[in-house]
Amino acid sequence: MSSVHEERVQKIKEIVCDVLEIEEDEVTEISLFKEDHSADSLRSIEILANLEKEFHVTIDQSELPRMVHLKGVYEVVAESAGW
Repeated sequence: MSSVHEERVQKIKEIVCDVLEIEEDEVTEISLFKEDHSADSLRSIEILANLEKEFHVTIDQSELPRMVHLKGVYEVVAESAGW
């Protein structure tokens, strides 16, 4: 993987962990935010807003059902940003 990809993945992880108030070693690529980390819908919207600000993209709220783990979040952001 490229260093740019790694940096993006790391930044997304930092944002998610910050919003969910968890340590980075607590979350994996496929750990579920709601089930594994007690996230609620407000936290999901907060994650979305932070990602939009950080990566200068617009993400439709209809994408939230895909954003249940880090892998899904990266895919949505990548599609929105055209990576």
